[in-house]
Amino acid sequence: MALTTIFFLILSIVAIGTAFGTVASRHPVVSAMNLVLHFLMLAGLYLTLNAQFIAVLQILVYAGAIMVLVVFVILLLNLGKEEDLDTRFNARKGVAMTFGAAFVVQVLILFTSAGTFSHEITAESVNTGLVKNLGYKLFTEYLFPFEYIALLLLVAVVGALLLGKKKLFLERDLPQKSLK
Repeated sequence: MALTTIFFLILSIVAIGTAFGTVASRHPVVSAMNLVLHFLMLAGLYLTLNAQFIAVLQILVYAGAIMVLVVFVILLLNLGKEEDLDTRFNARKGVAMTFGAAFVVQVLILFTSAGTFSHEITAESVNTGLVKNLGYKLFTEYLFPFEYIALLLLVAVVGALLLGKKKLFLERDLPQKSLK
């Protein structure tokens, strides 16, 4: 068994464990820390798949920026007593358990069925995740969708700015009351 396969299996098992810890934990900070570890395991999985750029983005964007935001939101929320979070079995939990069991059955069928999977890394896949190749594809083959998304984001930023400043503009146009 190749070393990358062993690393992939270890990282995937830890990723599954941390994902389960994120969902199963009752304490929100423990859940957030499990999510950080899960994001780091995903970055490691990307590295085993030769996607170095995506692995770095995973660490910078998700494990860094997004998780700081999540932790601040958790700390700012007033969740009250932990006893209030306990609920008994209801229909939503039953539906969730049914879908979870169906997912486990599908995964077991996938792993037990004989497939025609190739476990070897081709020479082309080694260069796929490099920044040079991603940039080349982005600015040649996907140039117009990239520009459309940039334009859409620009319009969204201008719209958010106008909506945020609308109150300021309306207050400025109102006549001021005198202090007398």
